[in-house]
Amino acid sequence: MPDASGGMTVIEHLRELRSRIIRCVLAVAAGMIGLLTWYDPMKNLLTRPYVNLCNSHPSFGCDGSLYSLGPLDGFSARVRISTYGGIVLALPVILWQVWRFVVPALEKREKRYAVPFILSSVLLFAVGCVLAYWTLDRTLDFLISWSGEDVNQAFQVTKYMNLVVLMMLAFGVGFLSPVLIVFLQLVGVVSPATLLRQWRYAVLSIFVVSAVITPDGSPVSLLVLAPPLTVLYLLAVLTGWLLTRKRAAA
Repeated sequence: MPDASGGMTVIEHLRELRSRIIRCVLAVAAGMIGLLTWYDPMKNLLTRPYVNLCNSHPSFGCDGSLYSLGPLDGFSARVRISTYGGIVLALPVILWQVWRFVVPALEKREKRYAVPFILSSVLLFAVGCVLAYWTLDRTLDFLISWSGEDVNQAFQVTKYMNLVVLMMLAFGVGFLSPVLIVFLQLVGVVSPATLLRQWRYAVLSIFVVSAVITPDGSPVSLLVLAPPLTVLYLLAVLTGWLLTRKRAAA
């Protein structure tokens, strides 16, 4: 039955959701194909911190080489890197499709934030990935040092690539939290005053979530990820207050 309010029916919502998902999948597939072609340069980029660490610490007994322990390891590593990388490259398209799906439920003044939200999301995600890549050698140094003396390092290609890519995704997704906080303030789910009063619980939650989402579980990643997220939380509250103060005054 058609919606009496003039809106879309449930079936129409599902059809639109299907079309948005298909477009996101096509964008990810296009990114995957591109990265399958440029796999070797991407692999060299991701292994550079490990190579530099081995060169600077001869006592670790490694030369920066990765090893395949089965005939499918190389193929699995290539597919996983291409899949994760395809998601990253398709992030602008995914965010745009998500926004276009929820925009009918927003008010006119909220719809104008589409481009700033997408650009800030892409920028913050990229900053998170760069931060994860920058701290990778320190994380590996910490993890290897716990192996003990006289333990040579020989990393399997699939496990190493999984660690690197998942760390970059964890940092990137974590850096998207300020965008979500600002969005929730704009649509009136939470208020800046409430978020500011609960800052102690927010900081505790940030440290707990940072410890959970980082795949290596080392304190290095926790100490690198949690402080920037705390600062971004406060900036998100400030941004939400600036954008909603006229509404609050009215």
